[in-house]
Amino acid sequence: MRKAIKNIALFSIPLFVACGGGSSSSGGGEVVNDAPSKVDLVYPTENLLCIENSITFDWSDATDPNNDNVTYKVEISKNRDMSNIIKTETASTSQVLITLDKGVAHYWRVTATDSKGKSGDASSVFAFYTKGTGTVNIAPFTAELTSPAMDSSVSGTTVSLKWKGADSNTGDTLKYDVYFGEDADPQTKDGDLLTTNTHDVTVVSGKTYYWKVNTIDDSGAKSIGQIWSFKVN
Repeated sequence: MRKAIKNIALFSIPLFVACGGGSSSSGGGEVVNDAPSKVDLVYPTENLLCIENSITFDWSDATDPNNDNVTYKVEISKNRDMSNIIKTETASTSQVLITLDKGVAHYWRVTATDSKGKSGDASSVFAFYTKGTGTVNIAPFTAELTSPAMDSSVSGTTVSLKWKGADSNTGDTLKYDVYFGEDADPQTKDGDLLTTNTHDVTVVSGKTYYWKVNTIDDSGAKSIGQIWSFKVN
């Protein structure tokens, strides 16, 4: 009797193993490059009077979700909205030495960027002042917007304008002139000189308003404020 032989077909089944590399992926398996984290400013601290004009800027390390190498862009401006950048430095660590002009109010921020060119959110903006030779009194910093937010929409017939003031001269009492109106560069002072950081204005629905706050110290030194705007629903 002939012995029956059965043919057995062997199939090779590929095995796929997903390796974790610290990066995220989209639904189609494409690797997504995530931005590094926002950093915190350490030095110069907010509203600091710097005796020297060569300053070691310091901030917290950024973390990158993909473990990419990170560099930092340090921007220094002469105004708080960072529209007048006077110096930009790139650093591979969270410190950099920068020399600036004396007797000037400065504003700075830091942005982290990964090796693939993706940037995270910029840090907060801090103000500081480099003391000038023989300087006795220093002009106050420009006012910082609190509310309403820039280009925001508000409701009602009365709006409370709010801001923050600061001066590197300890002991100065700051006063404020508020300019308010429908002109993009408001020239009309609204009310008397203020010692508070809030001012109520009357508004009309459907209109856009512009305002700024000039800050004045005890010696009469003045900083001209930026122009802010909001729309009334």
